[in-house]
Amino acid sequence: MKLGLSMRYLGYHLAAWRHPDFDPASITRFEAYRDIARKAEEAKLDMIFFADGLAVRNEAKPEGSLSHDMRNADLEPLTLLSAIAATTSHIGLVATSSTTYNEPYHIARRYASLDMISHGRAGWNVVTSWSEQEALNFNRTENLPKDERYDRAQEFVEVVCGLWNSFKADAFTHDKKTGQFYDPTKMHVLDHKGKHFQVRGPLTSGVTPQGRPLIVQAGASDKGRDIAAQYADVVYSVAQNVDEARAFYSDIKARAAQQGRKNNAPLIMPALAFYVGETREAAQAKFDALQALIDPLAGLAQLYSFAGDLSGYDLDKPIPEDHFTDKISIGSGLLKQARETGMTIRQLYEQVAAGFTVRYVIGSAEEIVDDMQHWMETGAADGFNLCPPILPNSLDDFIEFILPELRRRGLFRTEYEGKTLHENLGLT
Repeated sequence: MKLGLSMRYLGYHLAAWRHPDFDPASITRFEAYRDIARKAEEAKLDMIFFADGLAVRNEAKPEGSLSHDMRNADLEPLTLLSAIAATTSHIGLVATSSTTYNEPYHIARRYASLDMISHGRAGWNVVTSWSEQEALNFNRTENLPKDERYDRAQEFVEVVCGLWNSFKADAFTHDKKTGQFYDPTKMHVLDHKGKHFQVRGPLTSGVTPQGRPLIVQAGASDKGRDIAAQYADVVYSVAQNVDEARAFYSDIKARAAQQGRKNNAPLIMPALAFYVGETREAAQAKFDALQALIDPLAGLAQLYSFAGDLSGYDLDKPIPEDHFTDKISIGSGLLKQARETGMTIRQLYEQVAAGFTVRYVIGSAEEIVDDMQHWMETGAADGFNLCPPILPNSLDDFIEFILPELRRRGLFRTEYEGKTLHENLGLT
């Protein structure tokens, strides 16, 4: 079983920052992330992961919600991971960078540098930017249309991979006698000329320890799945139930096979938030304590990001049938689930707040590991992207309760298998 730890905002519960144990200032404090990364490495987790956004959430919908939103403070992930690299030795370091508001050469160079700094532990989570607020920070008045965003992303990843292939593994001779630093016959000039990019290359970073950094992708749309099947080593998903997860798993694996992919790539790692205790009752108490802290304004604001403005409706009634969103596929999925289960708007924002749209489980270690094992053994997952409700508390709970049960069943390592992220994921 492969396990990553998602660390953005130091907690996936919307109200985590209001918990008595949580110091809100730690969200922008390096030492907090460093200590959690070290703890995750001691537990032998495969990687830590940072999501990212390129704008303060300032739509102010519903009215009065803006100042209640903790999502407006965090650190730039590549800078943060470069610092964490110096304090860890084995755990993978995965950051999110947008293909909408970056250039391929910059991304290729930054992640190649992180791979060298970390001795082969870097990973790039490929995303497109969909928020109108992000567009306003990059000389635009509105975001790119969805199809154009994904067309650009496809070419963007192609160029980055081409740049990472600028030199053969033995290109750098470092021959002091002849004065030759590298063999020019083993340098590749990309000379890419496409619809969105013209990039000559080669990259200045040389040969990275992994050959190329790990590529992670999380898009659930049809075009996003195509990019994942062609390029990704790991695919994150936000499946809410095992049947949905199996369908996604089968689809990605089939598309990857058509691309000639091998070694079971890409690995599928659904997101999973967890509330665990010595007993189910103890776990439920932890869940209830956080749920009681949810601010309705913040809950509706978080829901707005994915499913549009629902503040004008009765919160204790189902979502009106004529309410629709096409912002991102997650939003459409949330509305579909809410309608199928008869959720009220309040119940929906409370569910989303408990895990930031990801599936969550509540129970004892045995119950939660039963769930994880079932997903693994029935073709729904190769592992999980753990989304702890509150850090470091939830990671401490994972290490105390869930990790020993995983190891007792032979589902998770006791030592790292290799040195690079690719090696530890079995993707070499």
